Amino acid sequence: MTFYNRSAELTTLEEGFEANTHSFIVVYGRRRVGKTELLKQFCRDRPHVYYLAAQEAASQQLTKFVTQIAAAFDDRVPRIDSWDEAFDYLGDKLESESRIVVIDEFPYLIDANESILSYLQSFVDERLQQTDAMLILCGSSISVMESEVLGHKSPLYGRRTQQFDITPFNFRDARAVIDYDIEDAIRSYAITGGTPMYLTLFAYSQTLAENISSQVLSQNSLLYNEPEFLLRTELRSPARYLSILEAIATGHTTPNEIAGMTGINSGPLSKYLQTLRRLRLIERETPVTVSSPQSKRSLYRIADEFLRFWFRYVEPNRSSITEVPDIVLEETILPDLQTHVSTVFERVCREVVWEAVRRDELEPYGTVGRWWYGEHEVDIVGLSPSDDRILFAECKWTSSPVGQSLVDDLKAKTEHVRWGSPERTERFALFSKSGFTEGLADELDASWTLFDLQKIDMLTSPSN
Repeated sequence: MTFYNRSAELTTLEEGFEANTHSFIVVYGRRRVGKTELLKQFCRDRPHVYYLAAQEAASQQLTKFVTQIAAAFDDRVPRIDSWDEAFDYLGDKLESESRIVVIDEFPYLIDANESILSYLQSFVDERLQQTDAMLILCGSSISVMESEVLGHKSPLYGRRTQQFDITPFNFRDARAVIDYDIEDAIRSYAITGGTPMYLTLFAYSQTLAENISSQVLSQNSLLYNEPEFLLRTELRSPARYLSILEAIATGHTTPNEIAGMTGINSGPLSKYLQTLRRLRLIERETPVTVSSPQSKRSLYRIADEFLRFWFRYVEPNRSSITEVPDIVLEETILPDLQTHVSTVFERVCREVVWEAVRRDELEPYGTVGRWWYGEHEVDIVGLSPSDDRILFAECKWTSSPVGQSLVDDLKAKTEHVRWGSPERTERFALFSKSGFTEGLADELDASWTLFDLQKIDMLTSPSN
């Protein structure tokens, strides 16, 4: 797979490698986000030992690990019967010649032999710290990496020198891969999200509809069963989690709504939701003006755009997709796609706000998010407590230009947002896929900023 972005992570790894001391780095994140590609890019042209663990017997894992060490140091493969001997062998080699040592998919080693954590603790304390070498443990099981490697009960706790939580690309970073114009780029991102593997599966010489057909709806495609695969790598019984994700993706976002849709009681449901949050599959969202994260006004949303798309369109239509995938595409997905994309467009617009702040095109805001109360909702609200300043913004993914009516609607909503003093400074912004009615910009004062697709394109282009 072609390597994209991750320049900040690469720079940090390179600085650690150049330092005259040992490094113990933990890299983790969901599958398909590019962890292995990052490490391969870093190790390229540098002396290294790379071992990819697999789901197999501990004896086979040990033999392959030792074989990789011997190959990296151009040594004859020794007879080694235990992991403590293997790490002693590695320590001996590193004393004479420093290396980057990568153990990828480390959770598979833990599954086969939990004692490996204690062996590694001894290796880090007694051997690695006496060298300039770099040890990198990488894993796709977030739960295992956070509890067994980073957790305070782990033998390795407190020994890491750095950790990298690798997450999917935001829209700006994803555009380095998406070779569509800005409008179709946003639509495409609303389907693949920012997961590098998913982004690279689309052929951007084809239409978006053709990519949906071949890469999502085809039963032979990787993405057709991908969510089930992701859940099964983390969970032994994914059925209830699948039903919860489908409920959220189809608009049931409060705990009561999710319980009603799935038939899961509130007690067990709370634990399921907590697990899905820990796996980065859902997010708990509160109105931006609410200071308590435990607010009863919280909602749940799918954290990954592809999962939202899949649970909205693929999972409920499995039977029909098996028989008539083209009809599902033409009659179900494409007519409703604008509704799905409009929610993603709001997230893209929040990125644009931050980028405009960085470029001094908007005044600074410490917090940017969504706001709602009862029947009232504002797509984007930015807060600057130190200046008693608030930003209100609406995002419209519609086929018609935005005009004065949206200006009036947004102004009317401001009185419901209780934040700051009565003398607070109010700023406004409008984002529109189809631009604005003629003369609107001239009618608005300096407190308003308008963002059409051309400006959004400029602010999210990775080349700018």
